[in-house]
Amino acid sequence: METESKSVRKGMRQPYVVLIFIIAIALTACVTYWLLASYVFPKEFEPVQLKAREQQALQGKLKAIGIESQEPGSKAPLEPERYSEVDAKREIAFTERELNAMLAKNTDLARKLAIDLSDNLVSAKLLIPLEEDFPILGGKTLRVNAGVELAFRESRPVVVLKGISVMGIPIPNAWVGNLKNVDIVREFGDEQGFWKSFADGVEDIHVEDGRMMIRLKE
Repeated sequence: METESKSVRKGMRQPYVVLIFIIAIALTACVTYWLLASYVFPKEFEPVQLKAREQQALQGKLKAIGIESQEPGSKAPLEPERYSEVDAKREIAFTERELNAMLAKNTDLARKLAIDLSDNLVSAKLLIPLEEDFPILGGKTLRVNAGVELAFRESRPVVVLKGISVMGIPIPNAWVGNLKNVDIVREFGDEQGFWKSFADGVEDIHVEDGRMMIRLKE
């Protein structure tokens, strides 16, 4: 009687074992598909399209710093103008959407690079197509993520590489010259060169959610 009861219970468990096995296969397939779609075969980014009001605001900002867009075929002559710095605008400010929309001027680049602005952090996602003869991953596209801290502290700009990852795997610090979490301006700003000139010319940098502002010195 006891043997028969065990056989009945064993027979009842078998369908559950099969069901669990099927669920495990389905979950594995979903995870594999997500990994392939996200990292090995990532889709291109959708270029940002500004609304008319946003586009007008961006054109005003670009014009203020000397960048003007002309319609194809337009050859309006420049008007002579006396140089002056009186009331000159020394502040450059862009929203996250404006930065990504400027990338969209180059459609190919906009589909492979996207910028995110958050508090004191500029993050970028980049898709890198590999040549067909590249070992193992030839013809595939790599997804690279990077983050850089941008801030202004102790009367000087702060530029810190927070990290770089490839296919979701963080790159070792040694592979990026041991520059991860190092204030590059503080490290190299005392030497003659780009970083010293950059630091000496910046009065303020402010990055917040969706917006970046840089104020230059006279």
